[in-house]
Amino acid sequence: MQRRNFVKTIAVGAAITAATLIPGRYALAADTIKVGVLHSLSGTMAISETVLKDVTLMAIDEINAKGGVLGKKLEAVVVDPASNWPLFAEKARQLLTQDKVSVVFGCWTSVSRKSVLPVFEELNGLLFYPVQYEGEELSKNVFYTGAAPNQQAIPAVEYLMSKEGGGAKRWVLLGTDYVYPRTTNKILRAFLIKKGVKESDIDEKYTPFGHSDYQTIVADIKKFSAGGKTAVISTINGDSNVPFYKELGNAGLKATDVPVVAFSVGEEELRGVDTKPLVGHLAAWNYFMSIKDPANDEFKKKWAAYAKAKKLPGADKPLTNDPMEAAYIGINMWKQAVEKAKSAEVDKVITAMAGQTFKAPSGITSKMDEKNHHLHKAVYIGEVKADGQFNVVWKTKGPVKAQPWSPFIAGNDKKKDEPEKK
Repeated sequence: MQRRNFVKTIAVGAAITAATLIPGRYALAADTIKVGVLHSLSGTMAISETVLKDVTLMAIDEINAKGGVLGKKLEAVVVDPASNWPLFAEKARQLLTQDKVSVVFGCWTSVSRKSVLPVFEELNGLLFYPVQYEGEELSKNVFYTGAAPNQQAIPAVEYLMSKEGGGAKRWVLLGTDYVYPRTTNKILRAFLIKKGVKESDIDEKYTPFGHSDYQTIVADIKKFSAGGKTAVISTINGDSNVPFYKELGNAGLKATDVPVVAFSVGEEELRGVDTKPLVGHLAAWNYFMSIKDPANDEFKKKWAAYAKAKKLPGADKPLTNDPMEAAYIGINMWKQAVEKAKSAEVDKVITAMAGQTFKAPSGITSKMDEKNHHLHKAVYIGEVKADGQFNVVWKTKGPVKAQPWSPFIAGNDKKKDEPEKK
């Protein structure tokens, strides 16, 4: 009897060990499918990322209310990497190996995505990344539901150069000091020079995460703008946007003097700012809360009800924004892919994601490209209004296909438009 029990114990132990080596396998065996939520709920990026956690949980509640996925309820595992880039990698590993999640929805900054990428590739995990970024990356293990540079940065600069956008001749490239702003500005600098802009008409500046004193920088922008029609391209991320915009207001730098177009400022970031002095400044996104469409009306209504029911901060003034839409599209497309594959196994879901479509809150039908793991997205440019909303002043005729490898970076013409199979 003792020997039989011993053999039985060894067999059970071996089965458990085998299961722990295969991420997601245990989650599938249970009554639920576990999904990870990896967003900063504290630190400098919490101002932007907390609502992405909340909208993901809202989508999970919606999916569960309709019967779940493959007859199983989704179970969210929420972690807080606290705006700490190495901690993102630790938390990603925890989600995949300990919590056994089948998919992770998360990250905002590119430095956080770069931190977790080796973990997802090593463990063959699956990440849905919902924020505009610098491109220059393609991974089998990531689906990018935010914009690539040709779906945000390039159209914004083209607009500002046009007569309609004010005919800017000089450019301040101002960003937070990390990979997304630096790579985006590398692309934009090459683009501007190709368009005939002189090096002396481009001023590039960076500040650290959490930077709060923009007095000198705004004074420098004012001085630089005296040399000709100037526009500022802002890739400032996180809570530094609040003091930057406050300083613009203090300095009396109006949009009619020097328009600022931001790539990481939406409705949520403007919540804590007096937007009256900022009227007319711009943001380029693939969604704005102010878009008039029945699909958006429904999305805003659902979000307002959820925020109120969950007593979320800011529920008295519920706001939606672009990364929230991208997060919402991502989880719904993942659900569709799991149902198509009849499995939540990563490789099967990756195959089933190709060509998935979803009617986005913007009203556009977004498609996941058959090859490059990026969404086809419409581009909008909006002006800040006194109430902190945006008035759309320009948009593309329809969805634009992403170019993950920018043609303005040397050697990219030789890179493949699909992830390598490893």
